[in-house]
Amino acid sequence: MTEQSAAHAAAVTDRARLAGSAYRSDRDLAARQSLYHWQTPRHDLPGIVAGQLSGVRGRVVEVGCGNGTFIQRLRADRPDLALLGLDISAGILARVPGPVAVADAARLPLAPGSADAVLALHMLYHVPDIPRAVSELSRVATPDGLVIASTNSHRDKAELDDLWRRAAGDVLGTGQGPARISLSARFSLEDAPAFLGVEFSRVETIELPGTVTVHDPEPVIAHLASYRAWADQHEAPFDATIERARTIASDHIARHGTFTVTCLSGVLVCRR
Repeated sequence: MTEQSAAHAAAVTDRARLAGSAYRSDRDLAARQSLYHWQTPRHDLPGIVAGQLSGVRGRVVEVGCGNGTFIQRLRADRPDLALLGLDISAGILARVPGPVAVADAARLPLAPGSADAVLALHMLYHVPDIPRAVSELSRVATPDGLVIASTNSHRDKAELDDLWRRAAGDVLGTGQGPARISLSARFSLEDAPAFLGVEFSRVETIELPGTVTVHDPEPVIAHLASYRAWADQHEAPFDATIERARTIASDHIARHGTFTVTCLSGVLVCRR
């Protein structure tokens, strides 16, 4: 691992940063989630997960449940399930309907084979030891249980990466500026099957491509600003870069009418 990639891994997996800043509340996570309101086609990710659980009965555990988007949907759609939400941040769990608990994905406080399905949705890239976390997901699932993960592609939101580099370059006076931090790079849609395949013989990938089109820069700027917990990792003044990105996006919309972002995420359905 290079020095740069080691620093990246440390930044996106640091528990104090995650629990104390990035996910202390759901403000920044909600800002990232809200960008998809402008996506076509609109993928109902909680509904897709609920559909994959149609044959599951009993207990479902969501590891890294965040602000409870999936838990709340399952409570509404599947009141027959016994649901448990786990996260490393007590702050973000405050408004999630219980039962919930603070827990580490690498040391789940659950007995072997105690869950009929386990969810790990857009969170495994935050775990320092991904293979260990995958092993834990497998351990707590019943032998015929289901494990569902999700993440983003390496190609996801490339236009936002380009916008950030241009804005950072303008601020620094260097032309093309340094890249913004990527949260999902350690567990991308392309790499995830290899991680999961160590524990599961069948890993099905459901790709969810889409295009976000906005007529106002604010949803895009809110998404970029939601990375404030990693401001020290961006090698450019964070606030100044955000403001420059707002100007660039506004100018683009004034000329072209819209700003477009290409998205690619996916759901991985795992069975033994």
